[in-house]
Amino acid sequence: MNSFSNDVDILRYEPSLFGDLHFAGQVLINGTGGAIEDTTFNAPDADFNAAKITAGMVIYLQSADGVVDGAYEIVSVDSATQLIISVLRADGQNEAIALQDADDVIYRICTYQPQGSEVFLQLTQHFGLKPGVADGDYSADDILDVSVLRQVSVYEVLSIIFATLWGRAKDSEENFRQKSKYYRQLFEKALQRCRVCIDRGDDGISDSVRSGASARLLRD
Repeated sequence: MNSFSNDVDILRYEPSLFGDLHFAGQVLINGTGGAIEDTTFNAPDADFNAAKITAGMVIYLQSADGVVDGAYEIVSVDSATQLIISVLRADGQNEAIALQDADDVIYRICTYQPQGSEVFLQLTQHFGLKPGVADGDYSADDILDVSVLRQVSVYEVLSIIFATLWGRAKDSEENFRQKSKYYRQLFEKALQRCRVCIDRGDDGISDSVRSGASARLLRD
């Protein structure tokens, strides 16, 4: 584990980050000549395995006729040239939702995993866990339910992304600074509410709780 959130979580809040605002330096793979059939995307010239593409990432697709133009979930990587994709789902456990069939499709996969990894270290440090705290008694793997940190993580990732965009933009792009500040405030509030359960015995039962408000061990 190196992140508490993924690119699909970002897609739910800011789809433009995979479109016009994507980080060119964080594009893992791109190309042309792809084809969409139902929930399957084929790109004969791609090598998704070599590009380290995984489920939970996001692919931007644009067909020549403009019928398809947007960002979609990567549900699975079936081969070096084939992905299962979906329209954004309310629940990742639901069946993949088919797109419009299309040929001659431009594709691009940009990831924000580097920012997610930095926030992962920040949060494990806050809660006194490895790897954020090298000599911690427990690690992120001892968290009973890591999903409680997903929202906290994605808020901070978005704050970092928009701070970066603001730093690159012209003075007129005040919106980026405001968005960074907004997501930072959401992060701080969510962190205060967060309670992380630690399973010290690998028995699936919470043995102790660490509160985001105090980041100290609380005994049940």
